[in-house]
Amino acid sequence: MFKGLVKLFVKDCENTKSPVVRERYGILSGITGIIVNVILAAAKFFIGTLSNSIAITGDALNNLSDAGSNVVTLVGFKMAGAKPDKEHPFGHGRIEYVAALIVGFIVELMGVELIKTSVEKIKEPEPSVLSAAAVIVLLLSMAGKIWLALFNRYLGKRIDSPAMTAVVADSISDTAATASTLLALILSRFTTLPVDGIFGIVVALFIMYSGYGILKESIGIILGTPPSKELVDELKKFILNHDGIIGMHDLVIHSYGATRTFASVHVEVPSTIDILKAHDTTDLIEREVQKKFGIALVVHLDPLVVNDERVNELRSLVTEYCREIDPSLSIHDFRVVDGPTHTNLIFDLVVPFGFKYSAKQVKEILIEKIQSENENYYAVITAESSYI
Repeated sequence: MFKGLVKLFVKDCENTKSPVVRERYGILSGITGIIVNVILAAAKFFIGTLSNSIAITGDALNNLSDAGSNVVTLVGFKMAGAKPDKEHPFGHGRIEYVAALIVGFIVELMGVELIKTSVEKIKEPEPSVLSAAAVIVLLLSMAGKIWLALFNRYLGKRIDSPAMTAVVADSISDTAATASTLLALILSRFTTLPVDGIFGIVVALFIMYSGYGILKESIGIILGTPPSKELVDELKKFILNHDGIIGMHDLVIHSYGATRTFASVHVEVPSTIDILKAHDTTDLIEREVQKKFGIALVVHLDPLVVNDERVNELRSLVTEYCREIDPSLSIHDFRVVDGPTHTNLIFDLVVPFGFKYSAKQVKEILIEKIQSENENYYAVITAESSYI
């Protein structure tokens, strides 16, 4: 069913890397959400007024805010599809994340307002009227929200959209909130407690929890999150499969929206290789990565001494020292520079985020181990963290 709707309303739907196609997906999601939520809001407001239920009318306002959120999502996708310009040479794709952020704020605001109204209902309770129409409307609302969540989940997976993920989370919390509203309406027949106001607060908390999740994810993406392990592993395998490439490090991937990703990497080649041949290989890697992954990659060439037995032994020795401290430590760009009084072992050390020792402590431990091997060895270490 979902696939049929996408084929019907999204032209060239399989080309999900295209900004234009992403925009069409966003428009389909937004318009569908607006239609469903406006219908549900109108039905709930009518039934909530008739049954004198603050939980139902609160749920109606929540659907109305969801329709507003869908408008924000729709506009966000429209703006994100704009072409790069002089002021924004990397494009406007991150507006999609800003749209998700705005949706989160709207959801939180509606939760706060509903809590205020529910507290007043607890202070001055009024009897609610349970009717077949109210039950039917709430059950249909739950079914509609579940359908909307599954539909946006399907769309979001196709285009990897955080904005649609926000809509999915919102729809799931709405389903739980409506279930609470229905339960409150049923319980009101068997008790004099202000269950309507109490469950109104429960509904509000569901709404606010959903908003918190949306805000957390949106802010995380805007601040910058690491690429998926699957993408990193696939890129590594692809790059290392090229002739003459014996290693790689310092892979950095950053996104300006789902369709504009940039990256840089250092590739290691034997120091004896012809420089023109190595440069040709790096050019080939850049072109192929752009074509296969849609990533604008810049490759930096690092020559590595591989035929010097002493350098290889010292590199292996330092690597083993790192493993003794912790297997997650690694080194690269290893060089040996001999002098009249001492020998410099120069290398970069990768220390994971949240490591049990600080970078300074790890360097001190390594220096002590290296000098215990030979007091004339001086370790020149540059500590860094990985961006993947």
